[in-house]
Amino acid sequence: MKYSEAKQGRIFVLRLEHGEIVHREIEKFAREKSVKAASLIVLGGADNQSRLVTGTEDGTLMPVTPMERILENVHEVAGTGTIFPDENGSPLVHMHMACGRKETSITGCIRNGVTVWQVMEIVLYELVGTGAKRVYDPATGFHLLEP
Repeated sequence: MKYSEAKQGRIFVLRLEHGEIVHREIEKFAREKSVKAASLIVLGGADNQSRLVTGTEDGTLMPVTPMERILENVHEVAGTGTIFPDENGSPLVHMHMACGRKETSITGCIRNGVTVWQVMEIVLYELVGTGAKRVYDPATGFHLLEP
């Protein structure tokens, strides 16, 4: 395990609008407000054709072959995530959402593009006093958190 300590900074309440791409809007907001690190909670609606990464195809450790699932129709969502800067200092969102419709639910990472249906609410808790960042790992293809 690796870890670092942080303190809570500002708290922002955001409402994303219909048609916006979730991770793009959050990263844009973080740049505009100089948020380097944060934790996030989200709820609202995901639009038809939103894309989730849902794990590796065959369950093997390496190489990682991510699966993508495309939402068919509108789904209710609840999710959580973080923001940490990449190697260049740009904020990078890592968020997972559980998306449900009728009797089915799918959970995955939003990095391939979840589109807001009507409205999505986000509470962003800024983390200050940490040097944590995401560093690209060529072996996995992930931007791994280095606390």
